[in-house]
Amino acid sequence: MARKWWTLVAVCIATFMLLLDITIVNVALPAIEKALHASFSDLQWVVDAYALALATCVLTAGALADLFGRKRLFLLGIALFTIASAACGLANDALFLIIARGLQGIGGAMMFATALALLSQEFHGRERGTAFGLWGAVIGAAVAIGPLAGGMLTSWLSWRWIFLVNVPIGIGAIVLGMRQLHESSDPEQSRLDPPGLVTLTIGLFTLILALIEGNDHGWTSGLIVALLVVAVIALTVFLATQARDGATMIDLALFRRPAFVGAQTTAFAISSSMFAMFLYLTLYLQNILGLSPLETGVRFLPLSVVSFFAAPLAGRLTGRVPVRALLAFGLALNAIAMWSMSRVDVGSHWTVLLPGFILGGIGIGFVNAPLATTAVSTVAVQRAGMASGINNTFRQVGIATGIAALGAIFASKVADQRSHAEFVHGLHDILLIGAGVAAIGAVLAGLLVRRQDFVASGPPPQAEATSG
Repeated sequence: MARKWWTLVAVCIATFMLLLDITIVNVALPAIEKALHASFSDLQWVVDAYALALATCVLTAGALADLFGRKRLFLLGIALFTIASAACGLANDALFLIIARGLQGIGGAMMFATALALLSQEFHGRERGTAFGLWGAVIGAAVAIGPLAGGMLTSWLSWRWIFLVNVPIGIGAIVLGMRQLHESSDPEQSRLDPPGLVTLTIGLFTLILALIEGNDHGWTSGLIVALLVVAVIALTVFLATQARDGATMIDLALFRRPAFVGAQTTAFAISSSMFAMFLYLTLYLQNILGLSPLETGVRFLPLSVVSFFAAPLAGRLTGRVPVRALLAFGLALNAIAMWSMSRVDVGSHWTVLLPGFILGGIGIGFVNAPLATTAVSTVAVQRAGMASGINNTFRQVGIATGIAALGAIFASKVADQRSHAEFVHGLHDILLIGAGVAAIGAVLAGLLVRRQDFVASGPPPQAEATSG
């Protein structure tokens, strides 16, 4: 098999592993809550610490990859992720688990920042669409299969194995990557930006912390107001640092292309709506309907199977159908899916979610592959690392803020999470909000992603690629 296909295999294994850990945790949260005596805020942070670390570090990881080599950063990321996974599996309290999840996220950022760049340097033309389609299928499968995998491991072994299973997979991915990946770099274009990293991290962390703790402390309390003020100041300073001359994390000039903006809007919209919703749907199935972790995972299978087959189809359609149509269609299906699921009431069975799971699976598949193409095809091939980093940042910021914001709305309406009526009322409201976010994203994708903004792809300059 040609090296480029081995590259696809290695990237897909790493991507599957790091994305699986976004949703695989959801089904195990009740077990983690009991074992570590975790609060509802702790449970949110178990998910958000991972997503937040991915969001804040992926841009810097992309810059480091351009400077020191994409293969090198990719393999270091797998190693850190594997070590952090072992630490998660050995955690004996909630804080230790949250910190280890953050380290997992840093390793995941190093893998995620280099994934599209590694594929872009190996695949061109129609083959790129096929490769991105398969990669998109892996993303859909990882996100959707997470609940089933988590249910199986939690029910049959222990919640700790949802993390420990990464250890042998990570070791295998490192061996494969060392043998098959081709090294490339772009040191002249690398943008290391410590002030940007610090201000972005502070801004996002304080924002998420305020959203998660707002209901407990009161939205007008001194602590929450102070956190929100710090978040606004830090994020404003971050944007100011990116507008200066010299090395920056983000080339703001990229946002002059409407299609590039559309790609980031799409990533944020689907992540902050459907992907963030998995946490609350899982809690509904387990805590309210009384399903076991395995039974809960099985209920997510329709979404998993449909998204897995929809993504390659979308990848093949990328060269025949306008990308804006695919993105808008996928987001619209997610909006309809969440609206359908919002019909849940006190007397509902899990089947009320089934139409939404099917429509959502199709929508996820139709967004992921075209989104990957759009993220890197609207910039020159030399900027693929930064472009994929920015897109992955918007994905993870979407998940982190979506979980926190939806959780704030949910918690304001649910005094007792064990109350069926209160839980259903809160779930109904956040599903409608999620549907609205996805619908707005569909409109923006249709308006912004223009064909004339795409850059013809070609092989990277030979001077920037070395064997390794």
